[in-house]
Amino acid sequence: MNVLRIDNLNTLEIVEELKQGKTIIYPTETVYGLGCDATNQEAVDKIFKIKKRQENKSVLVLVPSVAMVMSYVEWNEKLEEISGKYWPGPLTVVMQSKPDCGLARGVVAEDGTVAFRVTGHPLSSEISEALNRPLVSTSANITSEKSPSDIKDVLETFSTHSPRRAQQDGLVSDGEKAETKPDIVIDAGELPHLSPSTVIKISNGGFEVLRQGELIIE
Repeated sequence: MNVLRIDNLNTLEIVEELKQGKTIIYPTETVYGLGCDATNQEAVDKIFKIKKRQENKSVLVLVPSVAMVMSYVEWNEKLEEISGKYWPGPLTVVMQSKPDCGLARGVVAEDGTVAFRVTGHPLSSEISEALNRPLVSTSANITSEKSPSDIKDVLETFSTHSPRRAQQDGLVSDGEKAETKPDIVIDAGELPHLSPSTVIKISNGGFEVLRQGELIIE
């Protein structure tokens, strides 16, 4: 696990690592995110193993622009309205993906939906734009544990769940030892204490709130 300070970061090197299937922990406008190239099936599978996440519980993705979202989903008037009012920002929208959109299983849910957020965080946006693909952004924690906003909590989590410790605890098998930790951690210190993003689902010309964050959708 390679820990890099945000003030001494080469974004293009990070992007090259992502293209090779590496996983990263990085700051977002809400909490620290655990991510990878959302089109790389092997990398997405690794995210699920790191988090000990149920395979049928899909992960959201970040992008730098509405234009990138439109490349992957069935666009409609309600999405146009919502995106114009609330993006970029801490709003995740669940919507129907295009057939054969190229996103990995686990990003595309079993019902064919995907969850996108146009991020307002400069680093997240820069990474996704340079990668030219959506960036997985699930909270950088083990499933059921608290979403971290402090790098100390991130490092403690993945020290506690080290390959040797995880094997001793019976969480992974011998063959999974190398997949227990993320490959790269971007240290941005302590983030502002914000709630996770608001999550809504678009359906039948309207929307329903799946998770209420600080952003209120009207």
